[in-house]
Amino acid sequence: MIGHNPDILTCLANLSADEVFTPPKLAVAMLDILPQELFRRPDTTFLDPVCKSGVFLREIARRLNEGLKDQMPDEQSRINHILTKQVFGLATSELTSLLSRRSVYCSKKADGKYSIVTAFNKPDGNIRLPKAGHEWAETKCRICGAPRAIFDREDALESYAYPFIHISTKSVLELFGDNMKFDLIIGNPPYQMAGGAGGTSDSSIYHLFVNQALKLSPRYLMMVIPSRWLAGGRGLDEFRQEMLGTSRLRELIDYPAASDVFPGVEIKAGVCYFLWDSTYQGECKVTTIRGSEILGPISRNLGEYDVFVRDARAVSILQKVVGRKELPINTILTRDTAFGLASNFSSFRETATPGDIALYFIRKMKRGMGYVSRNEITKSEHLIDRWKVLVPEAYNGGDSVPHQILGRPLIAPSPSVCTQSYLVFYVDSKKEAKSLQSYYMTRFFRFLVSQRKITQHALHSTYAWVPIQEWDKLWTDEVLYEKYGITAHEIAFIESMVRPMDGAE
Repeated sequence: MIGHNPDILTCLANLSADEVFTPPKLAVAMLDILPQELFRRPDTTFLDPVCKSGVFLREIARRLNEGLKDQMPDEQSRINHILTKQVFGLATSELTSLLSRRSVYCSKKADGKYSIVTAFNKPDGNIRLPKAGHEWAETKCRICGAPRAIFDREDALESYAYPFIHISTKSVLELFGDNMKFDLIIGNPPYQMAGGAGGTSDSSIYHLFVNQALKLSPRYLMMVIPSRWLAGGRGLDEFRQEMLGTSRLRELIDYPAASDVFPGVEIKAGVCYFLWDSTYQGECKVTTIRGSEILGPISRNLGEYDVFVRDARAVSILQKVVGRKELPINTILTRDTAFGLASNFSSFRETATPGDIALYFIRKMKRGMGYVSRNEITKSEHLIDRWKVLVPEAYNGGDSVPHQILGRPLIAPSPSVCTQSYLVFYVDSKKEAKSLQSYYMTRFFRFLVSQRKITQHALHSTYAWVPIQEWDKLWTDEVLYEKYGITAHEIAFIESMVRPMDGAE
């Protein structure tokens, strides 16, 4: 379009799905929920500890430049003051340090010929990249979990030893002057460390940046992070407990579909950003945004349950069901790898020989059955001769709603076993198995699971809010809605979120 001058920061390709550039529109929305008085004072200080494009610092500087006009009428003096005394950053790499300086100072060198600041005498200005390294404890970094085999390499290669979490909080403050204290820490940290959980499994690291920021005792803290911490995530139980129980979260804005924030990027369970206020005590204003639909803000008690119920409309239903304090169905559900056979187990026979038992598995997204000797099973032997309802441990139907939530169940007669691809509900007869299977297939059952299932994986704890039933009938939604007093309005909500399930095996 003639005369169109796009913001270059809207056009950047992301470094990866785990190091995502923040769109300017999101940075503006985040800063909008802060007290705007922050940008009208010459003594407030701001830190982005994970600069990638410099978008937060650039927008903060723009607001300060406008807010301080009356107090500092000379433009150059005002710009010098803002960028030397108020706006600070730590980059995540050499590349992002140059990009951030270019965004904020209009020059990759803060003291360069084309820099808008005339008061710097060092090229990095206030956007620093201090030298940092992993702290190896045998095979992994003690701080971030980075595998030594992958990231212990020559200095010329990126080590992903992010400075903010690999140097002390004292060192961070000393970078910018004595007695430094920040009114606002804001950023979009890296999300995962490749191979940090072992093998091909990545580990979450974004919570390390949040915890490190809190150690700096800011007045406010805002960060964009994956939403999976709200109900799941390996190693995030303590972080979730502390965040939900703090009463200092003033606002939480949740995007169940990450593509609504980061176009073209898939982040399971979506993303969110929060405003943590050191002087606040109370309920949190929660807003959920999916496409053009905006729910909230609604004042919520974040610590009502051990995980956060993302959609406020589900709370009344949960209160009716969980409030009855019935035994949860996961009391008859196995945990991970019920029979000790990994998902890639392949030492089975296609035809049975005397003494063999049936083995159910999922390979390359397809279900199959083989045979193994009973004496090969050394875990959960007492379940071999039980009737079972096998349910896939993982199911990903995308972000669209209504959603199926869970994969189709499979009745496995006695005797039988399965690989890690399945979790196992166990009962005493075929009749009971069919009853349990019918319950699992109801929208009611899968809706309750969905309140704890935030990624494609459904683990033992994911079923904690589903009450156990008597296995003497085929269950339907209508019967369950009546039993638990679910209103017509609540039924409509459940059925708008969960689609029917057909084709059980």
